[in-house]
Amino acid sequence: MTYKTVLVHLDTSVRAHPRLETALQLARRFDAHVVGLFALYEPDVRSFTVMAGAAGYYEEQAAMRREQRGAIERLFHAELKRAGVGGEWIEARQSAIQAVPHFARCADLVVASQDDPGDPDAYVGDHFPETLILSSGRPVMLVPYTGFFPSAGKHPMIAWDGSREAARAVHDALPLLKTAERVSIVSIDTSHDAGQGNRIPGADLATCIARHGVKAAVSPSGADNHESAGDLLLSRAADLGADLVVMGGYGHPRWKELVLGGATRTFLASMTLPVIMSH
Repeated sequence: MTYKTVLVHLDTSVRAHPRLETALQLARRFDAHVVGLFALYEPDVRSFTVMAGAAGYYEEQAAMRREQRGAIERLFHAELKRAGVGGEWIEARQSAIQAVPHFARCADLVVASQDDPGDPDAYVGDHFPETLILSSGRPVMLVPYTGFFPSAGKHPMIAWDGSREAARAVHDALPLLKTAERVSIVSIDTSHDAGQGNRIPGADLATCIARHGVKAAVSPSGADNHESAGDLLLSRAADLGADLVVMGGYGHPRWKELVLGGATRTFLASMTLPVIMSH
């Protein structure tokens, strides 16, 4: 297994270019085809027709976005040429929260961003990262809205608890793990239920992925009952000097609601380094 199609979500936000750089770095690493999917938040046009003067405002905004779209498409093709990788540009005809999960299903890896509350152009729909993780069926690499990560994946940290989602994430990330310089496994379990003794220890996972050529060091969890699992994992990633976290995306979609596990919510809100999540 390898990554031969990397889909990157592009929009008019500040983080679109860094996101593209991450996708291009991955494409060079795996000789992959890059799909640049341009998809935005699309408000209901009917809501503007009932407000005096709003129709003109909507047309002005639409014209500005068309101009921005052209600039981003030119940037995309220029960056492909500079990186020496193949790719294609797709402009979605529907809102990003619908389009990105749809197109993601024909990709091996999806690159998107953490929500950025400081950039209005970054808004493409409520709970966009959560929706993408839980409904695309593909591994999603989320890039934080601050910082630059030109070579994420040299030292990935696996957040392991023996769950189905964590197992899916590890196997989805095998291409990255195989080419990493160093891999760490951290298992943190703050629960005290009777079934926790049945969880697969990190050493068993290390043995499993070693058969794929991945040498991984099992790191003590340093569990603290006064700190959440998500905060502990972020702290351990910093302590280990990891540049990527691999973890399961816990939760399930409900009608107009997304229910997520605590560690997943923490990472989506407070990530300081890229994370690959699978559900």
